[in-house]
Amino acid sequence: MKRTRPRAAGVAAALLAAIAVLATPGVAGTQEVIELPGEDRWLEADFEEVYRVGSALGEAWQEFGTIGRVGFDEAGNLHVFDRLTARVVVVNPDGDFVREFGRRGEGPGEFQPPMDMVVMHDGRVVVTDMGHRAYHIFDPGGDFERMIRMGRIAMVREMYAEAGGASLIRGAKVLGFAYRAVPGEATITFPDPRTVERVFLAGDEAAVETAAEVWGPAWTKPAARPFGGGPQQVIVRGDRRGFEPELYAGVLPGGRIAFSDSSAYAIKLAERDGRISSVLTRPFSPEPVTERVMQAEKNRRLGDLEDRPDRVSRSGGAMTISGTGGGARARERIETLEFAEEVPVVRDLRTSWGGRIWVLRRGEEPASDGPIDILAADGRYLGSYRTGATRLPDAFGPGGLAAFIERDELDVQTVVVKRLPDDVN
Repeated sequence: MKRTRPRAAGVAAALLAAIAVLATPGVAGTQEVIELPGEDRWLEADFEEVYRVGSALGEAWQEFGTIGRVGFDEAGNLHVFDRLTARVVVVNPDGDFVREFGRRGEGPGEFQPPMDMVVMHDGRVVVTDMGHRAYHIFDPGGDFERMIRMGRIAMVREMYAEAGGASLIRGAKVLGFAYRAVPGEATITFPDPRTVERVFLAGDEAAVETAAEVWGPAWTKPAARPFGGGPQQVIVRGDRRGFEPELYAGVLPGGRIAFSDSSAYAIKLAERDGRISSVLTRPFSPEPVTERVMQAEKNRRLGDLEDRPDRVSRSGGAMTISGTGGGARARERIETLEFAEEVPVVRDLRTSWGGRIWVLRRGEEPASDGPIDILAADGRYLGSYRTGATRLPDAFGPGGLAAFIERDELDVQTVVVKRLPDDVN
């Protein structure tokens, strides 16, 4: 492992210093660049299974419709958010049923519809609601506490709990959006979702601040879409380019944030004040997007469309159903798809309960999953899991607990809870 601090000492060093500083817009000062080894050190994914929940043949509480999110509290209780039935199911560290709460409706603590769930360390639960454009907060016993408005524009994005319970981190993955119309207004422009934000849960309306400055492609082709069948329009980001770098983020202990925002292997660590303190790199280069790569990706997407003609896809926050009446449009979008210049190295990122950073790299094919690297927030490379040895956990908990959303032999969603070794959690 090699640590460097950018410094002006000759033309080459000055150029490297400028690149390191300017790579993160809006952040003053330098960052420590930690160069991790390029040779993989393989780990064994021999995780102990603790329990599993979810079955079409089990008790009624285990019959999940669509599991949207799972999360642990500091006592090790697992919370399962069933988006389809609009409820949260809680089981104890042994996998035994504790309680369930939530339902569809128009009153406080009722959802229309629920989009996401976050479990705070103390056991409180926050559920985002598109219809109410609000956050519903439930106490550790599952009783409704209060509702916090999102504001006029409600862009629901995947969220992560911060220790302490006063705020949440909002990432870039858009789950849905809504807004309150104003008489006489012709258009409204939605904010760019490619940000990492901190949402404060005090007061009647949520307060939002930038948690980390990230890189993002410009809105080169905004799309205007009709709203409510009337003359009003909303302006959202147009179709994304193929292989455009995603923004992946996770929360570390103490309020730090780990994120990837480019095609390179560069995991940035932001402090609580938003300052980028260090960048963890490995010497893996993005693959250039050639004509062959572009055609192969178009063929892959077309094949996926044929296999799942009724699938729901999202692009820039806009939902498109590819099926009757939509298949031709989806095919046309694929055939005219534009591409970024490189295939990103990083395909996903998660942070564990204890502060490890799990980084999913690309596989042999441009759009395939590869090995998973385990990094420590202090800049150590701990090892990697071979391709296919494990998936990224859907939630991490105390004592090495990790939850994986899977499907059984009857294609029913289940949650498998395993125990990870201490050094990777």
